[in-house]
Amino acid sequence: MNFPPWVQRAIQARLDEVTVRIEHDPELSRVRGRTDEAFEVLFAGKDVEQTPEYIEWENRYIVSKGIENERLYMQGLRDGIQITVSLLGQSKSMSEETDTEA
Repeated sequence: MNFPPWVQRAIQARLDEVTVRIEHDPELSRVRGRTDEAFEVLFAGKDVEQTPEYIEWENRYIVSKGIENERLYMQGLRDGIQITVSLLGQSKSMSEETDTEA
């Protein structure tokens, strides 16, 4: 299904807005801070992938990405539901107008 350009622009604008909001989320910022700290410690070791620091960084990175993806997913669901309800409302309203005109 192809969306009209204005719908594509609206979806992109919403995605940009949600992405910025998630990037500035206090909880996610805290998790990212811990991830960054663990990453800095990572390079102090020689055999990086076998160090506890690497494992710690990897675990924190996976958690931060998981939180980010979960929030994007949930916001996408909410937006999708809102769009569906709006479109269904418009189609019902248009149907009622057509019935009234006939």
